[in-house]
This record gives sequence, structure tokens and C-alpha cells, in this order.
Amino acid sequence: MKLENHVSLEFPSRSSNEGFARTAAACFAAQLDPTLEEINDVKTAVSEAVTNAIVHAYPDTLGKIVMKLRIREDHSLEIVVRDWGVGIADVEQARTPLFTTGSEERSGMGFTIMESFMDSLKVRSAPGKGTTVTMRRKIARRVGR
Repeated sequence: MKLENHVSLEFPSRSSNEGFARTAAACFAAQLDPTLEEINDVKTAVSEAVTNAIVHAYPDTLGKIVMKLRIREDHSLEIVVRDWGVGIADVEQARTPLFTTGSEERSGMGFTIMESFMDSLKVRSAPGKGTTVTMRRKIARRVGR
């Protein structure tokens, strides 16, 4: 599948950067002419992925997060969020609804939410080496455009 356009952003794992990441993803996705519902789905999924990296990957320190956005030839948006934090020992367990390694205010629904708003979700992780979340969403072509 041919790549049409791409951008890469790097930022520290500060909670204030979650809003930046979701807005940047929405602005980049805008070139696909998404509906308001599609853009809100993308923003929500990005928010969950970046928040996971901020909260879980670097619980006691600041670290690096890289978000790559790609538009593919098939009119799909691919979003990759990568960190080099603590990693996930059991990805399958982490993807289970309500499972969390965070404090009691964490819902344990991050991966479930990402999965529900995107067409595909892949999670690769290794303890001590970080996590890469890859999400893809096809944006419907609108009639007359």
C-alpha cells in the first residue's frame, strides 16, 4: 500500500502534550475530509494511546513519545504512538477491559476504547524497551468529492 503523506512528532511525556497530540492528529487527518464523527473518533483514540504512554510507560520520570501519522493510498489514516518506557509484560492481559497497572482512578479501558474507534489496533511491547501502538482507520470518501 502506497504512502501518500506522513508526519512525525516527538514530545516529552508531559500530560499537557496529550491535547497537543490529539489536535495535531485531527489537523493532519483533516486532509482526508473526515466527518465530525470520524475526526472525534481519531482524537479519542490518540488521546488514549498518548495518555497510556504518559501514565504507564514513564510512571516516575519524563520520557520520549513519538507519534507518526500516515495517510495511505486507500484513504486510511495510520497512527503510530511509540514510547521507550517500562513496556508491557503481558499485552493480551493489558488489552483486557478493566485491567490496569495504574492507580484506582485509571479505568483500564484505554486499549478497548482505541479498538472501538479504529478499524485495527496492534500493540507491540517488551518489558524495559517500550511499547508501540499502531492504529488504522479508513476515512470514508464523501459523495461528490
